[in-house]
Amino acid sequence: MRPTLLLALTGALVGGAAGAQGIRNAPPPRALETAAYVFAAANVCGYRIGTAPFEALLARYQVSIEDVRPPRGPFGAKVQTIFALMSNQMMQNRDAACRAVAGEYGPEGKIAPGILLPAAPAEPPAKQP
Repeated sequence: MRPTLLLALTGALVGGAAGAQGIRNAPPPRALETAAYVFAAANVCGYRIGTAPFEALLARYQVSIEDVRPPRGPFGAKVQTIFALMSNQMMQNRDAACRAVAGEYGPEGKIAPGILLPAAPAEPPAKQP
């Protein structure tokens, strides 16, 4: 009976170590809040997100865009919840919120420039002959 118990204990330890390799730490809350803030600003103010600068900002937190992309990323649901709250708050005073976020993350932003870009101009409809 002893060899069976020893074998079972060894199997549990080896299996536990292998399973733990797939687990990773959650991103810092600030990374989730920043991602939600950028997504909310794009939604409320109509900005486009500059992918390369946004990924560089998230990399400072050691987070990838795939981690925080709602709802597919592993932390996307959390970002989506924060996004909804921030969007609702921004909509209450939309003009001031859009000016503030442009000053922080706009093309000449003070925190991280180039993350939020002006919306692409709409193309005029093609003329019918």
